[in-house]
Amino acid sequence: MSELIRVPDIGSGEGEVIELMVKVGDRIEADQSLLTLESDKASMEIPAPKAGVVKSLKVKLGDRLKEGDELLELEVDGAEAAPAAAEPAAKAEAAPAAEPAKATEPAPVAAPAAAATSSVQDIHVPDIGSSGKAKIIELLVKVGDTVEADQSLLVLESDKASMEIPSPAAGVVESLSVKLDDEVGTGDLILKLKVAGSAPAAAPAPAAAPAAPAAKAEAAPAAAAAPAKAEAAPAAPAAPAKDGAKTHAGPAVRQLAREFGVELSAVTASGPHGRVLKEDVQVYVKAMMQKAKEAPAAGATGGAGIPPVPEVDFSRFGEIEEVPMTRLMQVGAANLHRSWLNVPHVTQFDSADITELEAFRIAQKAVAEKAGVKLTVLPLLLKACAYLLKELPDFNSSLAPSGKAIIRKKYVNIGFAVDTPDGLLVPVIKDVDKKSLLQLAAEAAELAEKARTKKLSADAMQGACFTISSLGHIGGTGFTPIVNAPEVAILGVSKATMQPVWDGKAFQPKLMLPLSLSYDHRVINGAAAARFTKRLSDVLGDIRTMLL
Repeated sequence: MSELIRVPDIGSGEGEVIELMVKVGDRIEADQSLLTLESDKASMEIPAPKAGVVKSLKVKLGDRLKEGDELLELEVDGAEAAPAAAEPAAKAEAAPAAEPAKATEPAPVAAPAAAATSSVQDIHVPDIGSSGKAKIIELLVKVGDTVEADQSLLVLESDKASMEIPSPAAGVVESLSVKLDDEVGTGDLILKLKVAGSAPAAAPAPAAAPAAPAAKAEAAPAAAAAPAKAEAAPAAPAAPAKDGAKTHAGPAVRQLAREFGVELSAVTASGPHGRVLKEDVQVYVKAMMQKAKEAPAAGATGGAGIPPVPEVDFSRFGEIEEVPMTRLMQVGAANLHRSWLNVPHVTQFDSADITELEAFRIAQKAVAEKAGVKLTVLPLLLKACAYLLKELPDFNSSLAPSGKAIIRKKYVNIGFAVDTPDGLLVPVIKDVDKKSLLQLAAEAAELAEKARTKKLSADAMQGACFTISSLGHIGGTGFTPIVNAPEVAILGVSKATMQPVWDGKAFQPKLMLPLSLSYDHRVINGAAAARFTKRLSDVLGDIRTMLL
């Protein structure tokens, strides 16, 4: 019996076919990957909902597909009789193996697995944003542990944040499907939880991730029986293609390559099916740096030939201790280095008279406490900066990848730096211009607490138009913050101090707040930066001007 296999739910938009893993005549197993789609945000493999033989392909490399589009025609093994015949063997192996043949749509592949153990619930990685995979850096439970609803199960660390994953239900941990240092993504199976007196969740996991272990368990015998399968191709990657657009790589890898100025076709792929991984790009860049180091004239060439800092054996001078950086610190260092190398930085210094602003803040303390929040200077800075981002829209923009246009944003999202034990995090408050001071104070406090307790999601750190880095609670008179590209400006705030200010007749004591505005000189010129800090000083000096 022939059946048309279609694209399952892949979220909004379309995806491009960047890899075909089967051909006409191939025998495939249920959950075997058929092809790879790449969208603007991710690449994903589309699994077969059933076992059978490929009769015809409806797509080719480079096609753009959306949910419901035809992929291929599959001659299904044994049609309806197959499940009954396979039942004895299924009991000897994994019970869910024969079940996918009953499905008619790819999306609910995980449903039979949930039904197989009525008192056991599969716990999957929830939505962790568009950051892709995250590394397990801590397991907080073990087999046999009793957990409560919302109790943390493990700690994930992505390129942007570390976060604790809570249990959606109470029960006993029956088995763990992950281990330390595993890379997991949204929908991946974490563990099986025996839930007392309740049925398991019926919702299917995204992208059929829970069915992956069963597919892997059956892959070995299937490969032995059908050596002609697409997966049986040699593991060694083919020579790099001359056309970088045809190189197999995900969006994150392509973005990394663009940031380093690397042509993907020149990178040797080590991933499955000749896919270029982030590590491959990093190895390539390191090799180029080494070549530049060895070349006599490389120090003057710039680009990949930036002279490295010479290695020093510090132990020759005394006792040392090597302390490993957290992954968050490593990623933060790489991002800052990338921004520093790509953005021509200039910093504009100024100061604002916040004497009346501080008096207003103190006068509103009781109102804020009644609302359950603490009114600091940060919400006032957020409000003032949001006002100026609308007045001076070039500061609320990004440089287009072509370098030939400026992308102005019609929304006002502002990030603020939070110092945590694991490194610097920048939560983002959305629609700052539409929120009150008390709302901003509450949201800033909540996000800062989540950042310090590893509960900040990746989505909560995305979409910023502008960043504020405040060191006023520590001290200092000024600093040069690094622009968080692709933003074009960042405001540094230092400690406010009482200063004598001449009013035309006499010196008056004024509370002066030091401001340091770093900006991308490709988008912002010096005069515009001076206008921004001057207007910010005016607004902070009299916040009533924002009402005009």
